[in-house]
Amino acid sequence: MKEQRLYDQQIRQDQNLQSVQRGHALTFKTTWGLFSPRAIDAGSQMLLDFLDIKETDNCLDLGCGYGILGLSMAVWAPQGKTVLVDKDFVAIHYSEKNRMINRIDNAECFLSNGFDQIPLQQFDVIVSNIPAKVGKEMLYIYLFDALKYLKPGGSFYIVTITGLRQFFKRGFTEVFGHYEKIKQGQTYTVARGIKQETRPARLRQSPEHTPTS
Repeated sequence: MKEQRLYDQQIRQDQNLQSVQRGHALTFKTTWGLFSPRAIDAGSQMLLDFLDIKETDNCLDLGCGYGILGLSMAVWAPQGKTVLVDKDFVAIHYSEKNRMINRIDNAECFLSNGFDQIPLQQFDVIVSNIPAKVGKEMLYIYLFDALKYLKPGGSFYIVTITGLRQFFKRGFTEVFGHYEKIKQGQTYTVARGIKQETRPARLRQSPEHTPTS
């Protein structure tokens, strides 16, 4: 019984992660139930490695989890403002905890299902580690809303399982009028769409829009 009690106490403790991103050391607390609580997942690290962030950029982390993407961007863009959102209140609790631990003042964290609680504003960069099973309708909502919330010339970066790369190539091309595959690996692909100055072509209704895995 004593061993069980000790184990119960141990697994309820926060997990502690250390991350060094482009020379900046960050500390993260996580917990069971959040995505990848023991280590930074390979998809997020791959996305971090290829983000182009300027010091003045205003950034959005869509589906922030415990904050690895958004808080890294906030540190890289100290003269801008970074917003972190997630539909999971535990994720937002830990994002805010990690913001305070790392003394990051140019970021805010709050609950939002996609973009629905984000005041309309213009971001330079939006990022998301896209869940594999979110559904094609929600994926298109992300694309349409990201386009609306980006400044002209702004980028929507995603990392997704490589099996969805053709779906996103189609979706970005239809909604943004632009698609750029940045890095394709065996498991994950990093890509982006850039908001064009002119309006892209209208979305065509087609049975091809079903994601494939």
